[in-house]
Amino acid sequence: MVSLEGLMKAHAKHLAVVLTAVVFSGCSAINNMMYKTTGDVMKGFAQSHTVPFVLETDDLAMGCAMSEATSPLLLSFGRVTSAPDKLAVMMYLSGGACEEQRALEHELRYMRAIKELRPDEAEDAMIAQKRHLVLAAKRQYEAWLRLTAEYGEPGGEKCPTLDTEFDQFIWMAGLLSGLQALNNEIQSTTPVGIPKNIAAKVERGAICLDDDLWWGMPMAIKATVWAMLPGAEPQGENAWERLEAADKKGEKKRVRLTHVLHALAAYTKGDTERVKAVIRKHADAVKRRPSRPDYKMIDAMATYNLTSLSDRMWTQATGHRTPVGGFGTFWDDVKESNVETVDLDDLL
Repeated sequence: MVSLEGLMKAHAKHLAVVLTAVVFSGCSAINNMMYKTTGDVMKGFAQSHTVPFVLETDDLAMGCAMSEATSPLLLSFGRVTSAPDKLAVMMYLSGGACEEQRALEHELRYMRAIKELRPDEAEDAMIAQKRHLVLAAKRQYEAWLRLTAEYGEPGGEKCPTLDTEFDQFIWMAGLLSGLQALNNEIQSTTPVGIPKNIAAKVERGAICLDDDLWWGMPMAIKATVWAMLPGAEPQGENAWERLEAADKKGEKKRVRLTHVLHALAAYTKGDTERVKAVIRKHADAVKRRPSRPDYKMIDAMATYNLTSLSDRMWTQATGHRTPVGGFGTFWDDVKESNVETVDLDDLL
């Protein structure tokens, strides 16, 4: 027979096991609640304060570093609360731009090596450039996937509910991410699984945005797709006229991102003179009127991207990038003579 003392010991052990399980499960529940609360607070703070603060600055390098450094922290809260897909669109778009900047440096190195007849250096630069473009494309495609997770696939029969200005901004950022992802995949010559119909979806999704509110960007997005894809331009439309009209809206709003799409479309088509004209127009507009304060970062991004185009053209022609203070000028500009001239009629 089992003694009473033995039964009591067995019961005590069982009770200890149960209490331990309750305590630890309770701690886990408390931790999960704390993590979820922290995640919700972080998401709300980032959306209400961090993003607007960054958009009001023009330090692109700091914005790039912030997106790469804080993305794992902010996005990991999706493990304990609802996925921060809106923030992820911004983070991955910005992270992709960081890789584009690195790719540009190797592209310029490649151009210089070709010009100096150094084939090994040129090949190494091209390989490095493509590696960065692949990562840029992957990050930007992730931004596109986060956009579709939050709002649904762009290009459908109905537009998503974009109640706030922040929602509309994220929608536009996601559309640009899709275009950039496809472009970088093509430039890298390395398939990374980006659907080729993404450009058509972007073109249709742009209609969901107010063209006047967003600095002419929705029409610029549509016209860029028309200009770059054969057969995409609707009958009766003219992509270049639309891009010029979009530029005027951006210049009026002092957020001149349309200039980038205009110049990229022309660059892809090999229209060097149009690219130069857009860069000159942008340089002049920035000098005449400062950026809109609440979107200073976007205007700075436009200037950076156009400077990158200028650097490509300068390097290909001269072996070096755009001179300091020379943005908006080109190597083949006709320079005014400094020699003093005398009107002979006055002397006679």
